Amino acid sequence: MGAEIPKRFNLIRWFSLVSFAVITTVVISLTILSTRFLLIENVRRDGLLTAQAVHAIAAMERYHAAPGMAMPMEAGLAGPGQEGSAPGGLPQALGRREFLEHVVKLPDVQLASLYGPDRVIFWSSDPQLIGKKGASPSLEEAFDCGDTVTASHFQASGASIVSPPASLQVEHYIPFEDGAGRVAALLELHKEPVDLLAYLQRSYLVFWLAAVLGGVLIYLGLFWMIWRLSGLLAAQQRQLVANETVVALGEMSSAVAHSLRNPLAAIRSSAELALDAEALPVRKNIEDIISQVDRLSKCIRELLISSRPLCGEREAVDPVAAVDEVLQAFERQIRSANIQVDWQAQPAPVVLSHRLLFAQVLNSVISNAIEAMPRGGSLRVRIAVDALERRLRLTIGDSGNGMTKEQMAMAFKAFYTTKRGGLGVGLVLVKRIMERFGGAIRLDSREKEGTDVCLVFRIAEGG
Repeated sequence: MGAEIPKRFNLIRWFSLVSFAVITTVVISLTILSTRFLLIENVRRDGLLTAQAVHAIAAMERYHAAPGMAMPMEAGLAGPGQEGSAPGGLPQALGRREFLEHVVKLPDVQLASLYGPDRVIFWSSDPQLIGKKGASPSLEEAFDCGDTVTASHFQASGASIVSPPASLQVEHYIPFEDGAGRVAALLELHKEPVDLLAYLQRSYLVFWLAAVLGGVLIYLGLFWMIWRLSGLLAAQQRQLVANETVVALGEMSSAVAHSLRNPLAAIRSSAELALDAEALPVRKNIEDIISQVDRLSKCIRELLISSRPLCGEREAVDPVAAVDEVLQAFERQIRSANIQVDWQAQPAPVVLSHRLLFAQVLNSVISNAIEAMPRGGSLRVRIAVDALERRLRLTIGDSGNGMTKEQMAMAFKAFYTTKRGGLGVGLVLVKRIMERFGGAIRLDSREKEGTDVCLVFRIAEGG
């Protein structure tokens, strides 16, 4: 049994699934943590502000109770049995009553209760609670640490953990210390902060919208990068396969060409000798032999050229002068094929290429254009300069039969040709030369109308 062929790894599909799962998990986790932190911090901040407001009221009542004298307000909040007369003759109970009336009127306060050191309520806005003992962990914590302690209870607007709170109950435990630094009394406030609840609901919505939008943008950005990378990897893989194919065919072609060159040379020499000696009826056959040998020799030269590594350093080449030289070399063929040349030489910047390779590109493209018009036609040569992109476009067009879409798709495949006796390496070699110098070749062909070959060159520095 042969070895099992491994399945192709679908990078885009797996990345889409894994990245979606990871980004979704991270977005949900971070948003939940952020909204919980927002809720806790805002409730804690509300407790600090409430405690500051209560202590401010206490300070105001203290100075009102004894003008010009400092009576500790905490003494006025002492429990039953600890009450006396404040300095200045103001009863402490009166000062406590006015203080608590102000506290009850604070925004969102629903219940206020005063605890003594024994944790028993000795005053409350709800008289039914007076005399009851508190057993809340937050109450004990406030008595022990001497700082404001806040506890919150909320109910989500839905069953999901991402739902914003629909209701919020807050309990603040505000201690009052005596002169010795001991907690003499503790004020418990029950609040339902409507404004804070509305702010949290808006914040939840903004947090989740921002998180979802950020997650989508991150996902799309990463997906685009992977999609581009996958395309580049696929293109490089195809190019690698094509290069390996060309190298293999090139090595084989080179071996075959070298093996055929000597026998063909001997056949041509013998045919030329026979041409001088034979009678007239046989001359035609001998001339055919010589013609076919020349055609085979041309194919061998093309094979050797296509299989040979491109060599030559970059240099500045004048495209106008190169076009003039090549057109002059094809002048006899153009005239015999009754082809009209449409070319107006105008100054153009020099391009990055190699003089001999540049001429080879023009020879191949113009030769194809002439062969496409056996009964005459028009050969157009145009130069356009893109100064912004620093590119020069040399377009060579003919009025021949053109190509079909299938032929255009196969135009740059090695050894593919539609010409009788052709080898199919001309455009492949042109493409290799153009890409070697950072250029490109583009085809635009229409059946029965002709073909345009656009050669894109990089403009040389100073050109």
